[in-house]
Amino acid sequence: MTIKEIQNEIIDEFSMFDDWMQRYEYIIELGKTLPLIKEEYKTDENLIKGCQSKVWLQGEEKEDKIVFTADSDAILTKGIIAILIRAFSNQKASDIINADTDFIDEIGLKEHLSATRANGLVSMIKNIKMYALAFDAKNKN
Repeated sequence: MTIKEIQNEIIDEFSMFDDWMQRYEYIIELGKTLPLIKEEYKTDENLIKGCQSKVWLQGEEKEDKIVFTADSDAILTKGIIAILIRAFSNQKASDIINADTDFIDEIGLKEHLSATRANGLVSMIKNIKMYALAFDAKNKN
C-alpha cells in the first residue's frame, strides 16, 4: 500500500468513533501493536527531543525501504508513534520525504493533544522525515 492509502485507511478508522474518548482508547490499543525497538537501540541518540514522555525511534533500510521500530514510556504516546510508523514504515525514503501529513489534521489528532504532546508529535514526524532524508542521501552517493 502507498503512504496515502494507509493514511486514508487511518482516517476511515478514526471516523468510526463518535467521540474523542473512544479515539483515545483506540490510539492506546494501536500502541499495543507497535513494532518495538530493540533494547540496544533505546539510546539517547534514538530519543526524540521535544516529547513530553520518552520516545525512541529507530529506522533501518531493508530492500530499498525504511523499516521503523519505536517505543515510549507513555501509553498514549506509544499509540501516536504507532500511527506514524504504520503510515511511514516499509516505504521508500523518497516517498516518506514527499508524503504529506495532512491525515493527522483530518483525524483531529493535533487539536486534541496537549501543547507538549502536539510538539512531540511534530518532533516524531520530523525524525521520521530525517531518517528518510539520511537514507536517501546515502543511497545517492
